[in-house]
Amino acid sequence: MDMEKIVALCKRRGFIYPSSEIYGGLNGFWDYGPLGVELKRNIKEAWWRDMVLDPPPGPDGEELQMVGLDCAIIMNPKVWEASGHVAGFVDWMTECPSCKRRYRADKVYLVALVPEKELPHYTAAGPGQLPTPPVVLAYQADDPQQARKLFEAEFARLVKKQKLAADLAPLAIVSVLQAPSHWSRPCPEPGCSGQLSEPRKFNLMFRTFVGAAEDASAVAYLRPETAQGIFVNFANVLGTTRVKLPFGIAQIGKAFRNEINPRYFTFRSREFEQMEIEFFCHPQESEKWYRFWRDVRIRWYVQLGLRSDRLRPREQSREELAHYSCGTTDIEYLFPFADEPQELEGVAHRGDYDLRQHQQASGKDLTYFDEEAWERDKTQLGFTSFKEWLKTNPPPEQVGRYQFLPHVIEPSAGVDRLALAAICEAYAEDTVGGEPRTVLRFHPRLAPIKAAVFPLVNRDGMPEKAYALYRELKRQFVVFYDDKGAIGRRYRRQDEAGTPFCITIDSQTLQDDTVTLRNRDDCTQIRLPIRGVAEELHRRLQPPR
Repeated sequence: MDMEKIVALCKRRGFIYPSSEIYGGLNGFWDYGPLGVELKRNIKEAWWRDMVLDPPPGPDGEELQMVGLDCAIIMNPKVWEASGHVAGFVDWMTECPSCKRRYRADKVYLVALVPEKELPHYTAAGPGQLPTPPVVLAYQADDPQQARKLFEAEFARLVKKQKLAADLAPLAIVSVLQAPSHWSRPCPEPGCSGQLSEPRKFNLMFRTFVGAAEDASAVAYLRPETAQGIFVNFANVLGTTRVKLPFGIAQIGKAFRNEINPRYFTFRSREFEQMEIEFFCHPQESEKWYRFWRDVRIRWYVQLGLRSDRLRPREQSREELAHYSCGTTDIEYLFPFADEPQELEGVAHRGDYDLRQHQQASGKDLTYFDEEAWERDKTQLGFTSFKEWLKTNPPPEQVGRYQFLPHVIEPSAGVDRLALAAICEAYAEDTVGGEPRTVLRFHPRLAPIKAAVFPLVNRDGMPEKAYALYRELKRQFVVFYDDKGAIGRRYRRQDEAGTPFCITIDSQTLQDDTVTLRNRDDCTQIRLPIRGVAEELHRRLQPPR
């Protein structure tokens, strides 16, 4: 699969454009065109329907309680102080004074080369005593394995051009962040002879000011995630709804991260959209719910057409886990631009970290009172009032049976990353009728256009009948009408847009009121009554249960 072809198709067909392109664009920002808007809308609607409006039964077959929120993008900066983002939401940055490029220091790898016969001398050196290698090459990569592949390809070329000695061997491959300070740090940009600066911390939150003054009292941030808006509204949701543990709060919204080096098309952007659930549960049941949501989310991607071996779940190691996480599964997809699968979604067991942080910072009580458990046990305890019972100073573990901070399971998905994965998974090239075609085999629920309606020819009343059907279907689906060009060419245009069904009005339609329904993937056609077209589309677009 060629990423360049996919990027070109996205621009040509109106899925994704560079933002503010007529002014040269802006790195890390993208605009979605007519087809891209519909693709993203379908992703969000499928997620909201399948996870919030009609979620699957719980692990014991129980109905899930799910509600939604839509929180402000800019919140009180104390939210981000309490969550740890102000102090800890940082990447290490390094920059080149020659070409002015900036890089994440943990994503630039240095390959130290020494004469092969001197390797034992270098490897025998103790910690902190490693001699300076005579040659250091730099590569922008996600991990040492990818850096090694880039090095091996370039090393063969440089030796062939006699720019490097053939007897050099790699001593070590380390990131700029890990490299000894006395090593050379060449810029990885091809053709640049500059040296990278010492790594320094860089906060990823976009900073702004609220109000007319631009001083410390007016500082605010664009949210780097949607989750914190849910946590600070936990008590509001409890107080204004009738939800009881376990329950989930869902949100879809924009988030912003000032990435040092956005790349890989839309995969790593500075403005993106998230679909997040914070599922609150009893601490003793949190492991069960973590496994449940991990399995539900993996299955959802498969149901939406990501069926290839490029999709995989991966449990993070202890070294990878965020400081607050009891366990995290990354649902990953192997994109064409990468050698290893990249994260689509993280399903994290966050414990009670977030509620505890906000409770301590705000001074507000964010505990949950289990009224059913109290009603069950109060007679045995000899009290009718929980507050009166607390006055007897019962042990904390006893109080914790009835009043506690819930644990949280967080499935957090990226809309833009899923849109890109759906395009990559759907992209195919094949031959139909001896002619090559490019086709996007989207799952019908995700396809931007659900059906296209064509008159076979522009005469004999076919256009009028076709347009009437188009107007009828338009009330229920996103459909497209096309009467320009040969029928085969119209099919190819819709194949490239990912339209799963094409409906053609032909001469037989004029005789018996039947139409042809063409399937995008295998080009098979069936005839059905024109009055049954809408029902057939509903059937084929129905979400699986």
